[in-house]
Amino acid sequence: MSSQVPPPLPQGAGYGVVVGLGVAFALGMIWVTKTLKKTFNEDANSTETFMVANRTIGTGLTACAVISSWLYSSALLGATLLTYNYGLALGVWWGASASTMVTLMAYLAIQAKRRAPNAHTLLEIIRVRYGTSAHKLWIFLCLLNNTFVFTSMIVGSSTTVSALTGMDVIASSYLLPLGVAVYTYFGGLKATFLTDFVHTFVIMIIICWFTIKVITVNEIGSIGALFDAVVIAGKEKPVAGNYQGSYLTMRSDQCLFFGILHVTANVGAVIMDTGFWQKGFSADFAAAVPGYVLGGVASFSVPWAFGTIVGLGALALEKTAIWPTYPNAMTASEVNAGLVLPYVAQAVAGKAGAGAILLTIFMSTTSIASAQMIATSSIISFDIYGTYINPTPTNSQLLRWSHIGVIFSSLFISTLATAFHKGGVDMTWLLYMIGLLTCPGVFPTCLSLLWNRQTKNAAIIAPIVGMMCGIAVWFGTAYSYFGEITIASTGGTMPCLFATITSFLVPLPITVGISLWEREEFDWAVLGQIDRVKSDDGIASHGSNEEEGSFFTPERTKYLKRMSSWAAFWAVFTVIGHVLLWPVPMFGARMAFSKSFFIAWIVISLIWLWFTLVVAIFYPLIDGGLQQMWTVIKRKGLHQKTSESTITNSSSEQVEVTAKF
Repeated sequence: MSSQVPPPLPQGAGYGVVVGLGVAFALGMIWVTKTLKKTFNEDANSTETFMVANRTIGTGLTACAVISSWLYSSALLGATLLTYNYGLALGVWWGASASTMVTLMAYLAIQAKRRAPNAHTLLEIIRVRYGTSAHKLWIFLCLLNNTFVFTSMIVGSSTTVSALTGMDVIASSYLLPLGVAVYTYFGGLKATFLTDFVHTFVIMIIICWFTIKVITVNEIGSIGALFDAVVIAGKEKPVAGNYQGSYLTMRSDQCLFFGILHVTANVGAVIMDTGFWQKGFSADFAAAVPGYVLGGVASFSVPWAFGTIVGLGALALEKTAIWPTYPNAMTASEVNAGLVLPYVAQAVAGKAGAGAILLTIFMSTTSIASAQMIATSSIISFDIYGTYINPTPTNSQLLRWSHIGVIFSSLFISTLATAFHKGGVDMTWLLYMIGLLTCPGVFPTCLSLLWNRQTKNAAIIAPIVGMMCGIAVWFGTAYSYFGEITIASTGGTMPCLFATITSFLVPLPITVGISLWEREEFDWAVLGQIDRVKSDDGIASHGSNEEEGSFFTPERTKYLKRMSSWAAFWAVFTVIGHVLLWPVPMFGARMAFSKSFFIAWIVISLIWLWFTLVVAIFYPLIDGGLQQMWTVIKRKGLHQKTSESTITNSSSEQVEVTAKF
């Protein structure tokens, strides 16, 4: 993808990682799925297991899955390139856009368990409360959200793989999701959780190693030397809108604009992503809130520490002989395509660094792809087929359509990513514009679980009007700022910012106003009637829930209410801390960092990053992972002894028979 830098790795490395590791993971997860079935009777051929992992995921694995959910390849690539463009304020804003949304989702997840403990998808809740018209609208909104989130990741990842290996970018777009489709096809959501752990294990180790490697490379040498180099870069090419043109300031107009844009867009990306809801449904009732909160707080560190160190490292290294484009500067197309990270990797660690980033991009892409495939397949199977094509599906029919959904989503997203490549759309454009499509349904979705007075008409009209207004503002401001409506103009900061804010805020007064006018109240007990899918060949029931009484015991009801209060506290606390008390006051301070303050800043970010590593890698093992592994080992050992005993007894009997003759 770069006209001035040859790929540091051969094409064989690209195909080896994308295809070879994809197949290896697929085979490994097929084996794990069969082992879980034999050891714990977890049958991926059950819709309950395939879609919501039997609602038994613990706190550690939930937290790991949440962290994995924010290890987007587009996040790793985007945080570094935008820090390179605008300075260190970007990492804080990006981290805030991840952590605050997850803690908010923790509150919604526990509310979903209180209102609809047997729900399988967000859309199922919408259908039961508002009927088929709203359900069809939400199918469109959620599929639109999942499509653009998934596609933006594939566009950035395939570009990076191509730059690192010379692999054809179209081939990369199709092959990256291939292995994921195989193990997701066989393993379902439980396979997604397990691969989240494996992928996050590898990614976090590489990220922690790479941040230290950037700081200690000979051309930099220390945090203080990194500071000195970035100060010089700020004088040579000052950033418009930054305090004194410095990269080392929180007073950055572009970072503020992006922060507001990305925080708002990520609200939509999370709330309207059925994958996040399914992880909430899959978590044990005692694990949902602590898992989401812990994972959300921990996820803040990756864009902050990694984005800051690598992005500023690029500024320090681009004037040195080890920089891949030296003595030329990177072109705007190279930066917007996300090549800052691959170039830094090549500069500081040569082919080994390029290989590590290639592996990281592959891992982050496949991890998110699995979750997106499950989310999309659940909509296709449960909300389209099981509602409108065959209202009385059997478990096997739902499972078959879940498998069809996995294959379809893989092929469709790869094709759409190819169209974007051919049309000249890069990752940065998708990163900026996605919010105007993801945000219109946010307030109606939240109120469907939090306010019993939101009416059907309000829920339907609000997101439609919000999206229409957002698109109108998008095109209007693009033309006003640039005099034309093109890919370049519609990817500008201000058109995307105004459009996203419009599509986010407009639905709120509309849905509240219509609801107050119509004056209807919804009985929450109706959501409790959603039943689980039968595991046999009987009909999948949508009727009364036989387990409702046993689920809402007095002790569990009290616990869920307490967890709801804790989730609300953490959601408010995180928004206040990560947005209102951190970047906003520092933006108003009008200061550039001193060397000592910068060193402390980087050290704290690294400590937080290593804390994330502990939460993602070691906590799931402590929280039941090691015990399950030991159970598998003991069972296999017992099975082996039983087999040996059987063989021995058979041999003895044969000897006795031979002796008689």
